[in-house]
Amino acid sequence: MPTLNKIRTLGSGGKGGDTAGPVPNRLRTALTLFFALDGFVFAGWVVRIPSVKEQTGATAGDLGLALLGVSAGAVATMTVTGRLCDRFGTARVTVASAALLSLSVALPALTHSVLALGLVLLLFGTGYGAVNVAMNSAAVDLVAALRRPVMPSFHAAFSLGGMVGAGLGGLVAGQLSAARHLAALSLVALLVTAAAGRVLLAHPIPVPERALSRTPRADSGVRTAARAPRHTTRTRRAVLLFGFIAFCTAYGEGALADWGALHLQQDLAAHPGVAAAGYALFALAMTVGRLTGTAQLLRLGRTRALVAGGATAAAGMLLGALAPTVWLALLGFAVTGLGLANVFPVAVERAGALAGPRGVATASTLGYGGMLLGPPAIGFLADWYSLPAALTTVAVLAGLSALAAPLLGRTVSPDAGPRAAGEADAPASPGGP
Repeated sequence: MPTLNKIRTLGSGGKGGDTAGPVPNRLRTALTLFFALDGFVFAGWVVRIPSVKEQTGATAGDLGLALLGVSAGAVATMTVTGRLCDRFGTARVTVASAALLSLSVALPALTHSVLALGLVLLLFGTGYGAVNVAMNSAAVDLVAALRRPVMPSFHAAFSLGGMVGAGLGGLVAGQLSAARHLAALSLVALLVTAAAGRVLLAHPIPVPERALSRTPRADSGVRTAARAPRHTTRTRRAVLLFGFIAFCTAYGEGALADWGALHLQQDLAAHPGVAAAGYALFALAMTVGRLTGTAQLLRLGRTRALVAGGATAAAGMLLGALAPTVWLALLGFAVTGLGLANVFPVAVERAGALAGPRGVATASTLGYGGMLLGPPAIGFLADWYSLPAALTTVAVLAGLSALAAPLLGRTVSPDAGPRAAGEADAPASPGGP
């Protein structure tokens, strides 16, 4: 499939692009570390929530309100971060937001009131939202420069970082206070940020034409007269469609995280240990799917991968929600994880390829909104009907994402964004993602 917009590749050399040899791998490693750091820090905080709740004397309702600070900070920051990336460059914003995330994770354990906790979680959410948009925007540029669909590998690093962070947090929870644990987590995160950030700042990622303007991009080191992103109606529709697909994926992930174990224990009489393993199995399957995501994208192409992923997740969640036995439900959870694994990474990457950091911000905001909406929506539906019936909405949205993916071939203009090598979409969809 021909490349529709030319970009300076990582092996091309030249000013700001002298990246032959080991530099592409170093850039990819640095970005991978940022994704792993994000998952590691967030999971480390999550496992200490009970300790912080006890320390602040918060009721369950108070804690819920305080935790909204994370969501509010993240959502409010994502759109702004897209503009900051356009102005200062993705590398600088990634490093700065990772530093903010690393510093702020130590603060919740130092609070002694619900109000103070909510305020520091607002700051923590700001760092979390900013680093997610910035590092995904940088990854979009690197994927385009490498001309290889490696976006799932970055999100696999996030999943692995989360698993390691949660595992280590559980191990030290009985030995270290929350303050010491989160302080150590903050120090480790700052060291990783310094090491990975040095590479990211020293070796600018070539910027696709769609992300360049008539002024120098802060991390490109190149002046160019290339056109700025054309935010046409067709492009905006495509970005919103990718955002909807991301929403469907994140809705399912949030719903399973909060309700999967309860479904296994309450509806299928699973042992508490087996019920707790339900989400772990889902997360493990998602990680495996992302580790093999590049090979899948090279074989299927992005559009087919989105359709296959959504359809697989829909079938898996129908099995997980309606299965009569625990083991069939666990199998359904695993199939759901495999199906959803690469839908969000591909949706965010394509939105960024079309509209730069602002496209990433839009898709990420909608995706994060799905993660926020999923758990309470499942709760309300479970009250009205039943928990198994409520969980089938995950299958419905996954199915809708599969149906939405082919529409992108008619929504994206033929020159709306660069295509990476290995894109295997059928020639009948020349404008497809």
